[in-house]
Amino acid sequence: MPEAIVSRILRLPGDGVSRYEAEEAAGTLTLWVRQTSPELYYVCGGCGISVRDVHSWTERRLRDLPWGTWLVVDVHRVRCRRCGVRTERLPFVSGKAHYTTRLEVAVARDCEAAPVSRVARAWRMPPETVRRLDRRALRRWAAARPPLRFLGVDEIHLGRRDKFLTVVSDLERAEPLWAGRERKRETLDRYFAEALPPARRRAVRAVCVDMWEPFAQSLRAHRPPARIVYDKFHVLRHVNDALDETRRAEFFRQGGAARALLRGKRWLLLRAWGHLDRGERQQLRELLALDRRLAKAHLLKEQLAHLWDYTYEGAAARFLTAWVRELRWQRLPAFDKVAQLLSRHLDGILAYCRVKVPFGKVEAINGNIRLMLRRGRGSRDHAYLLLKVQKATAERRRAA
Repeated sequence: MPEAIVSRILRLPGDGVSRYEAEEAAGTLTLWVRQTSPELYYVCGGCGISVRDVHSWTERRLRDLPWGTWLVVDVHRVRCRRCGVRTERLPFVSGKAHYTTRLEVAVARDCEAAPVSRVARAWRMPPETVRRLDRRALRRWAAARPPLRFLGVDEIHLGRRDKFLTVVSDLERAEPLWAGRERKRETLDRYFAEALPPARRRAVRAVCVDMWEPFAQSLRAHRPPARIVYDKFHVLRHVNDALDETRRAEFFRQGGAARALLRGKRWLLLRAWGHLDRGERQQLRELLALDRRLAKAHLLKEQLAHLWDYTYEGAAARFLTAWVRELRWQRLPAFDKVAQLLSRHLDGILAYCRVKVPFGKVEAINGNIRLMLRRGRGSRDHAYLLLKVQKATAERRRAA
């Protein structure tokens, strides 16, 4: 086999094949790769400058494409004037891996469409090795992503044992970025320490978060200039809970035929008026005509949804003040608690007038994460699963 032909097939610029060994029984081909330049130079693994002074060298065996090909390359330790004695940087290998970068990319591409176990059988690798190659390729892809502008922080309930998972997302691209156990301030502090250095925080314009105070404390400590915007759907969830509490109170206060009409109407009350068909609207009119308190509570719920239609903070503040004033003498204690909650978090609610954060993407990202957790079948490496969700979301958006 001519070494020149093999060198052209490998496509390693600056390197050529000095000799080869073929093992037909095992179906493998081993190639010894050396530099072909008359003036040998090496790249420092620390600063990246060209160095010629060699301290020592050793051989490293790397698996490469196509299947069954192994490369034996010389890895030199060089004397750099900046870094001292460092291992050289090979252009086709990532770090100290025993696989070439293009093999990692090929395995990661197969992992996008098939489970790890199936990819491992196809490439005749251990499943943990395939998972490690996929994880390394995903991390390299994520490191080249554009800067963040809109950050989303939310939690996912995992169950009794694991409880909560805090998820940080890029709302502009609808991609998850990081996940941590529990929903404490220390959890979000760990994200800023591990994944978002101060140089990258300067690009963040706003952070969308629910009204969980530990999250707000961490955000104020690590990114003061960014605006904290409270999630619209979490605010409306408190309003829906107040409406449902009012429905239960009226159910026990009423009797006879009124109770029969109220029974089973929870979701009819909680759904937005614009999402109801003609028959459902007629049922809701009959229900609200029966009870004045319930009718007032439903009207307050529908009115508050228009708060996020305003563009100017002053107009939104006047609307919210008028909404709170409507609660006087209505005997709706559940809504009085909601009014107090909104007053305590007024700045974060009105911040949406200045920074239009895409609220709906938070729940969409959480839905994708739940789907990937189910596909993971009990996997505890949430960082790896989040990288797969992020890559799949980006590829789906690019295809669209």
